[in-house]
Order: sequence, then structure tokens, then C-alpha cells
Amino acid sequence: MMFQCPLSELPPKKNLETIRVLKRVNDANRELAVLKGFARTIPNQHILVRALGIQEAKDSSEIESIITTTDELYRAELFKDGSVSPQTKEVRNYAEALFRGYDLLRQGQILTTNNICAVQRVLEGNDAGLRKQSGTTLKNASTGQIVYTPPQNPGDIVRLMANLEQIVNSDEAWPDIDPLVKMAVIHYQFESIHPFYDGNGRTGRILNVLYLVLKGLLDAPILYLSRYIISHKGEYYRRFQLVRERDDWESFVLFMLDAVVETSRMTARTVQAIDQAMLETKRRIRSEFSFYKRDLVEALYLYPYTRIGHLRSYLKIARNTAASYLNKLAEAGILQRVQRGHNVYFVNVRLFEILSGIPSESDREAPVIVTENA
Repeated sequence: MMFQCPLSELPPKKNLETIRVLKRVNDANRELAVLKGFARTIPNQHILVRALGIQEAKDSSEIESIITTTDELYRAELFKDGSVSPQTKEVRNYAEALFRGYDLLRQGQILTTNNICAVQRVLEGNDAGLRKQSGTTLKNASTGQIVYTPPQNPGDIVRLMANLEQIVNSDEAWPDIDPLVKMAVIHYQFESIHPFYDGNGRTGRILNVLYLVLKGLLDAPILYLSRYIISHKGEYYRRFQLVRERDDWESFVLFMLDAVVETSRMTARTVQAIDQAMLETKRRIRSEFSFYKRDLVEALYLYPYTRIGHLRSYLKIARNTAASYLNKLAEAGILQRVQRGHNVYFVNVRLFEILSGIPSESDREAPVIVTENA
């Protein structure tokens, strides 16, 4: 079996802020600040949390080979009746786990082991908690070879998680280190502790963005590294192994900083596109209808798919009024009315396109959304 550095408590016993790391830290902090500024142009931050959070759930789950279509995921969020595939249910659980973690962070301004366990509980739908039995190993998916053995003793897991909690929440525990370098190290440590029987990868990716919010680098959890990790999956796991086998922290920290830089830029473009689409929708509704109100536009951008009941609840209006609004907006081409069986819903096509990475109308043909009549 290959050599493996033992997992020690944090902080690491070496300088991580090398010249290469510090240069990339500056880039990453700059891009995060730009993203934070763009995000503040959206009046209701919950719009970005919901819209981007659902997309992150899909991307993060794909790393674990849990695949669902964007359309099925949006419909599952709309019609929570249990009639979804197991894969889609798992992705939906991820989104709910993310939102649960954000709520707990806002309540206490701290990320405790109990908070992390609460996130994993929603994610996996069980109360198993921290591992209490030995035997967990991580294997190469292709060869089946054991590449890493995480701590096996339940006492070691509790001790390492307590140490991690201290590093996450106390600057005094590891002073004078940039939060983004800490985020990379925290991510490595959490995944290496591998504290749960299931859901460690997805819980760890939620922890990344919650930590950025905790440290004030973002106002809300809108930066998700999963899409970058999917695109560089082999390199991601290879650099994990470099820390374990050679104590090579620099290459892993640089990978995570690169992920922050690239993902910040991509997310900033998405936020700008959403902001522009909201402004255009606002202008059209104000000019073409008598029922314009800011809350209506916000409701249409909370989620790509909406129902009469959702609009009724959000705006606190009568059902007939909500139905009239949505049908008129569909007739004007602002929304698209879809019927699948007995279910009727309305698609904000532009928001769907933005979140799906579809080019704007200036350089594409209009998409076709299939309608299934009852």
C-alpha cells in the first residue's frame, strides 16, 4: 500500500502562504469582491440563493454520479409529491441541506459540528451521525485499489472534528492566515476525516460556501465550486493524494484558489445576466400591464418554474388573481405555460436559459419546451 501521511490536527506544521499561493490569493479575493458587488445589485438575495443553490445541488451530486436532468429537478422542486426518481430526490435533498446550513449559520453566526451533522442529516435523510464503526476506506473507482484510510477510531473522529470546528470559527486558533487558504485546508481536513458513513463529499462542498459567508467574503451562499471540480475531477483527487502521500499542500491550495477564481467569474456573469433579465421583465410588465409590482418580478425569479399556488402565497393574493397574472404573462411571451398531465406550471424561460448556460437570444434560436397535454 502507498505511503500515507497521518492525519494530524490543524493547523499544518508548515508555511502554506508561499509566493505562488499569495499571488493567487490576491486574484481570488479580487474576484470574490467583484462577485459580492454584483450580487448586491439584486434587491432580494434570496433569489440568488434559491436559483443558484438548486443548480449547485445538481452539479455537486453529479460528482457522486447522481445524475438528474435540469427539467426533472425543477419539476420535483415544484411538485413535492414524491413522484420523482431516487436520483432527483437525492439532488433535491442536497438543495434542502444547503438551505438548512445557511439558516443555521444566520441564526448562530457559527459553524459547529452539530450544524454540519444537521446538514448531513437532511442530505442523507437519516440520523446516523458521526461514524462509530471502523472499516471505512476510500478506493480508486477504476482499479478498486485502496487509496486512503480515514481515521477509524470514533474517538479520533470526535477529536479531529472538534479541532476542525475550532479552526473554522476562531481566528485565534490559526492567526494571520488568509481565509481562502484556510478554506482549502478545512476542505482537505473534512474530507480526510470522512466523518460520516455517507454524504461526506457533498457535505464538504456545502461547508466551503458556508465558510465564505461566515468570514464575510460573501453575503449569501452563491459561490459553488462543484462545476469546476467536475471539469477537473481527476486533478482534484490527484492533488488530495499529493497532500496525503507527500505533504504537498501548495498544489492542493492552488487548485482550490483556481476554483474560486474561475467560479467567481462564472457566477458573476450569471448574476449580471439575472439582473439584466429582471430589469427587462420589470420594464415589460410596467409598460404592458396594470398589475406591476416589485414583488411580482421577484417571485418570477425565485425559481425558473412556478405555479399559481406559489404566486398566490408569495404575493398574498387570491388564487384567481394569481392565475390571471400568470396566464397574461404567458400570453405576452414573458412566461411559457406548460401542462404535463394534470399539472400546470409556468416557465421563466430566460431564467431557465441563464441557469442552464444557454446563450442569449442574440446568438441562438429560440428553444422549444415540449408541452404534454392532459
